[in-house]
Amino acid sequence: MYNRRRLIVALGAGALGAPLASFSQRRAKVARIGILGAVSAAGYVRLVQALKLGLLEFGYVEGRNLEIESRWAEGEYERLPELVAELVRLKVDVIVTAGTPAVRAAKQVNTTVPVVMAQIADPIAIGIVNNLARPGGNITGLTYFVPELMAKRLELLKEAMPRIRQVAVLLNLDNLVKEPIIESMTVAAKALNVELHRFELRRPNEFDRNFSEMSRRRIDGVVIQEDAMLVVNASAVATVATKYRIPSIGFVEVADGGGLMAYGVNSPEMWRYAAVLVDKVLKGANPGQLPIERATKFETVVNMKCAQVLGIKVPRSILLRADKVIE
Repeated sequence: MYNRRRLIVALGAGALGAPLASFSQRRAKVARIGILGAVSAAGYVRLVQALKLGLLEFGYVEGRNLEIESRWAEGEYERLPELVAELVRLKVDVIVTAGTPAVRAAKQVNTTVPVVMAQIADPIAIGIVNNLARPGGNITGLTYFVPELMAKRLELLKEAMPRIRQVAVLLNLDNLVKEPIIESMTVAAKALNVELHRFELRRPNEFDRNFSEMSRRRIDGVVIQEDAMLVVNASAVATVATKYRIPSIGFVEVADGGGLMAYGVNSPEMWRYAAVLVDKVLKGANPGQLPIERATKFETVVNMKCAQVLGIKVPRSILLRADKVIE
């Protein structure tokens, strides 16, 4: 399973097995990696840097024995298939991507170039693979099962504010994992005696309209989906939510950007670990026989600044187990 300790052990073993000086001589062939992003390059800076750091541990140095071709959809998910086709024409050795829309495009358009998913919400639910142990085809990677994660966020929001009854879930209309998310959250909402309200959008310019409607309908809190467009605009989402005095919980960037809470994975760490799988593929491994690994470490973040603005007293039980508290 994916975790920091395993990554350190794997990389450390490789480093001990050969002198550092030999890394640059490891391969005469230049590895060509394609990176496919659903939004802009700016939204992937930390992730791509993490991937490069991971690759560096295996001796891949950009400009020496590594070339990276990047293609960005700029939030226009309908462009993803043509960008995949372009990377295939460039004859990259492997495509690294993340998120349901980009991974789905990579599978639909490309059946030859290996694909490593640095992050994927639920590859089984959306039909990317049928089996995590042996994904088959040309795809492998890392998953963290967002539908269950979103249900957990709802539970955490209810624990923080026991009296809430009306909760919204904010989804990207173009992200197919939204249906498994709703199924999972509906079950959780029933158990928590909470009424779930579905809000969907495609672009950042729809944030204000959605939160204004949440306010009009007296929504007590909102759970925000993991989606490339929403992640890149996490601060904007958090700001608008606070503007309308709606407590928010989502991925780590939501709390970092000013939202109330977060429960999620460390995305840069997942991208760094993706380098392990990329290296295996470049060495000749069949991606379809490399198990898709599940994230096992999740972080809880509480933003006390937001809590103070909204007049929320976060329970001590949550603060004690939080990985980070923003004062």
